[in-house]
Amino acid sequence: MRAQSYSARPPRRKRFGQHFLHDPAVIERIAGAVNPLSSDRLVEIGPGRGALTRHLLARSGTLDAIEIDRDLAGLLRAEYASFPGFALHEADALEFDFAALARARGGRLRVVGNLPYNISTPLLFHLLKSTGAIEDLHIMLQREVIARMASKAGDRDYGRLTVMLAPWVSIEHLFDVGPGAFRPPPRVWSAVARLTVRAEPAFPVSEHFGAVVAAAFAHRRKTIRNALRELLSLEQIEAAGLDPGARPETFPPEAFNALAQKIVRSPSSL
Repeated sequence: MRAQSYSARPPRRKRFGQHFLHDPAVIERIAGAVNPLSSDRLVEIGPGRGALTRHLLARSGTLDAIEIDRDLAGLLRAEYASFPGFALHEADALEFDFAALARARGGRLRVVGNLPYNISTPLLFHLLKSTGAIEDLHIMLQREVIARMASKAGDRDYGRLTVMLAPWVSIEHLFDVGPGAFRPPPRVWSAVARLTVRAEPAFPVSEHFGAVVAAAFAHRRKTIRNALRELLSLEQIEAAGLDPGARPETFPPEAFNALAQKIVRSPSSL
């Protein structure tokens, strides 16, 4: 998490979406939610000025930190030089090889991060490419994004993000965090969630699952028949056991997979 604890502060870089967490009570609450053990392989994305980093290290003794900002990386490198269990990776988390790190550390990773709002969705999908390498994630995002992730079919916030995450993780909304916990304060509330990677996917995921979900939610007001008319016939939708006249937000994630399994064309033709 991006958090401040030092008098020498590198300037905030707006392009990285930096809002530095400074509230001690919130920092302690996040560390308590993670509750790391000495045997855990912790990874912190965007440690910023390092206040949560110190809490995590105190509990686990080891931590890999990924920081893209070179000035903040320099601050962290100097601050934690005397911590043998601290390893800094000056890198872009969107391009970082989490599977390789898990292999190097000898087991699955526990990921913690205050994810920048402007890259949160692509970063989540990048992390989930390495589900076999990750045990769980404790992440802070905009409250509305966490609401979408944790919603159920029929909820107002239910949508593409909800469905795409569902096969791979179970999601628990832990608590909200107000703007005043950050410097500078963002214009929105944030929330912390726990994503636990499933030992096995919730259902066998079709290779066409993503294409079906994307098409279904491209126009939320459309019925599933109209939303998927370029991918599936009326007969195929009915063969999946679904009502062609219903809207996508009424279907659970496995229903989209049932639709995807009816597609017989190659992915290149989608």
